[in-house]
Amino acid sequence: MNHGPRNRALKRNFYGRIKGHNLKPHQLAWLDEDLDALRPGLVSYEHNPERKLLDLKARFGDKPVWLEVGFGAGEHLYHMAALHPDVAFIGCEPYLNGVAMLLGKLRRDPRPNVSVHAGDVRDLFDVLPDNCLQKAFLLYPDPWPKARHHRRRFVTPEHLDPLHRVLVQDSEFRVATDIPDYVRQTMEEVPRAGFNWLGEQPEDWRDPWSDWLSTRYEQKALREGRVPHYMTFRRT
Repeated sequence: MNHGPRNRALKRNFYGRIKGHNLKPHQLAWLDEDLDALRPGLVSYEHNPERKLLDLKARFGDKPVWLEVGFGAGEHLYHMAALHPDVAFIGCEPYLNGVAMLLGKLRRDPRPNVSVHAGDVRDLFDVLPDNCLQKAFLLYPDPWPKARHHRRRFVTPEHLDPLHRVLVQDSEFRVATDIPDYVRQTMEEVPRAGFNWLGEQPEDWRDPWSDWLSTRYEQKALREGRVPHYMTFRRT
């Protein structure tokens, strides 16, 4: 059941980076020329002030829809879209440098089943219908290492409650991180939000998923001696 608009606030605090080093001219061109056609619909307050729900069927047809929160440079999203051409992907990333890197990949070898929200995932949650997603990924999110910043992490009720709402029953939520304290908070907060951890033994979070692509970030973490954890939850 769709409950209509959920948040009419005009502004949210956002603590991450929107832009890093200067974008190159060709990257700026990609953002200007390609991004509009890749949007999943009208998400931003500027374009959808009434917070009308997205019509995913009109946008994607009958394909199941998977969401990746914070796709970085888009390596995993791009890889999964090739492995699962019958799935529609929404990639959410506020960092424009990462968005531009994904757009470059899509220019070289398009993935018709990829859409991109270049902004805050909370704005996307506002306009997603209930029970519309079949899978979600949170891969190496910003760790916010200082204790006073832990409330900014994704694994908090502000993000997990709407994620639970937009996922269908028994859908899968995957989390990967190399930060031990992020593992702790994930294992505490995600079950409280209505998800069951599917692991039964240490190997269940030590071994990556069968369709996993090890990103450049993960390779750097491994070189520096950090241990990845792969956690799989089911929405109940």
